[in-house]
Amino acid sequence: MAKVNEAAAMEIDDPNANISDQINPKFSINVLQLLKSAQMQHGLRHGDYTRYRRYCTARLRRLYKSLKFTHGRGKYTRKSISESTVTEVRFLHVVLYMAERAWSHAMEKRQLPDGPNARQRIYLIGRLRKAVKWADLFSHLCSVKGDSRTSLEAEAYASYMKGNLLFEQDRNWDTALRNFKSARSVYEELGKYGDVENQVLCRERVEELEPSIRYCLHKIGGSNLQASELLQIGEMEGPASDLFKSKLEAVMAEARSQQAASLTEFHWLGNRFPITNAKTRVAILKAQELEKDLHGPSADSVSAEKRLVTFDKVFTAYHEARSCIRSDLASAGSAENVKDDLNGLDKAVSAVLGQRTIERNQLLVSIAKSKLTRRRDDKNEKVTKPEELVRLYDLLLQNTADLSDLVSSGRDRKPEEVTFAEECELKSLAFRAERCFYLARSYSLAGKRSEAYALYCRARSLAENALQKFQAHSKTDQVMIKELKTLYDECRSYSCIEHATGIIEEVKAPENLSKKISTISLTGADKKVEKYLLEKLDLYEPAISESNVKAVPRIEPFPPAFQSIPRNPIVLDLAYNAIDFPSIENRMKKDKKGFISRLWG
Repeated sequence: MAKVNEAAAMEIDDPNANISDQINPKFSINVLQLLKSAQMQHGLRHGDYTRYRRYCTARLRRLYKSLKFTHGRGKYTRKSISESTVTEVRFLHVVLYMAERAWSHAMEKRQLPDGPNARQRIYLIGRLRKAVKWADLFSHLCSVKGDSRTSLEAEAYASYMKGNLLFEQDRNWDTALRNFKSARSVYEELGKYGDVENQVLCRERVEELEPSIRYCLHKIGGSNLQASELLQIGEMEGPASDLFKSKLEAVMAEARSQQAASLTEFHWLGNRFPITNAKTRVAILKAQELEKDLHGPSADSVSAEKRLVTFDKVFTAYHEARSCIRSDLASAGSAENVKDDLNGLDKAVSAVLGQRTIERNQLLVSIAKSKLTRRRDDKNEKVTKPEELVRLYDLLLQNTADLSDLVSSGRDRKPEEVTFAEECELKSLAFRAERCFYLARSYSLAGKRSEAYALYCRARSLAENALQKFQAHSKTDQVMIKELKTLYDECRSYSCIEHATGIIEEVKAPENLSKKISTISLTGADKKVEKYLLEKLDLYEPAISESNVKAVPRIEPFPPAFQSIPRNPIVLDLAYNAIDFPSIENRMKKDKKGFISRLWG
């Protein structure tokens, strides 16, 4: 032991060691920060792996050219990168981007619309193997040529790539778990040091690795996770969790196909419609599972943005079911019983889709109402205008009318369908009252007091009528009744405010009118006027009594501008000075002189 310490001391004191460090300096790369910035700037912010793969290819081309490390001009002869080749840090970048290109290509195949087929899956695993190969080479080169931090990050990167390969192959779950845990432990240690940005990136990577670790534990048998818990884990964002999400989607699709065997009928308003197509079963089952997140006990704790995303997934599932049903209808032939069942199933699925559309639009209304009273929300977005709520209630009225027409269609209607149609009519009354109220608010903001007062009174009567019918109905919706009572009170208070404001403005109207008339002038040279009053005599646009008129009205520009008038033409005889006239002296009359005049001449 003493000899070892003595040798170590000799190495420290040896001057040749410092010379060798100066000749072969250690390179430093912040691997996670470099990759994260490249991924976010070139496609992976939106999950576009094709764009990121093209960026890696272009980046490699630039590196090869700048390093003069090309592979021949005519015949391709590949140059290998070894320890002796790495003379600067850009050679390490070449190896890193080779691994990233292979990994992004594999993830691109994984995110195909219908999933990779058998041939594409073989190619996908081959690209992941290539990514592992380059990641191992990067780790080895960094252990020799890089500093301790770079070597540690490269080792974590290589472990992460090995875990991805085993994760995709569905085997050696214990080895995959060991690699993921190794990468997590490295990032946990690195997250304790460095600047704040680096610590945040390391913590994000640890959180992205957590779902894969828990899934590996689930496959090994060390964790009793249910399907709902796996779905909650899969809600995490980030490139590191995309492979887990695709794997989870495949597992859930397989589970749905197994459960779909027991789903033989679709129940709707007392009707039972048989489901014969397996794809239709899977699509309806997927939609029903997603609806549990919207109407389950934990639905109130879910944010509005996540609920909107869930609604979009529900719509996609029901549209897929409808397309399958209609393709079955096209191929049904002349079998009337089969056609009747398929038409009934299509009507039921369309009605459920209409109900979910109304619920989604009501969610959008609640979001818009929460932003209506704010000046600015947390994300510095624009506040909601009353016109936007009017548009949303127009959509709700249209959705309710379409759903009522759909349910009312058909000859033999059950009592459940009649009751459902009556509920749709009641909802349309409530939506009309809400629409009239926000239309009145938009007129109020525009300064039109009389129109706003009339609309508030109309909304109040509509709310009172809807409230009476809701209370008389057997199945009373307490939430809707509470909203209608609030609306009735608001209509009453706002109508009183508009009435009082209108009276105040009417009392002050002569004074305001005199002030505005005093500002009218002929010239208007001080300000730019769009159009003068004398130019708008054929238009009924009052310029004085309106409160929303910005510019001061002008009558006519003074002094008036010059106008072109017709006049007689001017004739200039330009040829007179250029004509050489002949002499006419011989033709001129000569004066006759007398004798005396001759003497004096």
